[in-house]
Amino acid sequence: MVSELNIQDIMKRLPHRYPFLLVDRVLDVQVGKSLRAIKNVTMNEPFFQGHFPAMPVMPGVLIIESLAQAAALLAFVSEDKFGENAAVYFAGIDKARFRKPVTPGDRLELLANVSRRRSGMWQMETQALVDGTEVASALLMATLRETAA
Repeated sequence: MVSELNIQDIMKRLPHRYPFLLVDRVLDVQVGKSLRAIKNVTMNEPFFQGHFPAMPVMPGVLIIESLAQAAALLAFVSEDKFGENAAVYFAGIDKARFRKPVTPGDRLELLANVSRRRSGMWQMETQALVDGTEVASALLMATLRETAA
């Protein structure tokens, strides 16, 4: 049973790599139910060079991508029928909301909770927090598929 994932464990499950790997550590997993992870936001992130140099703000789409990666990790550790030849594909997004900007030095806490699961399709309620305050949320849909070896 998985309870925590370090960066090496995450990289075994997600195909993303720098600069697009947006989950640094998984702090807690309840298989089939929920996951809590973190993304440390640093000034040396490549997107801060252009968004916005005088007032750096993490793009909302990258916050959503961080949440999607956390949700994908929850699906991966929960689905035992998929092996190394599996992929999680983003299938939809609803109710995305952005409440506060995320800036360098913030520790983004990523929460994913399963709200529905059927035939390889996952629906998850996600939240991004900074210091316990919600900065973004979305209802995300994803599907797991076997890939060609």
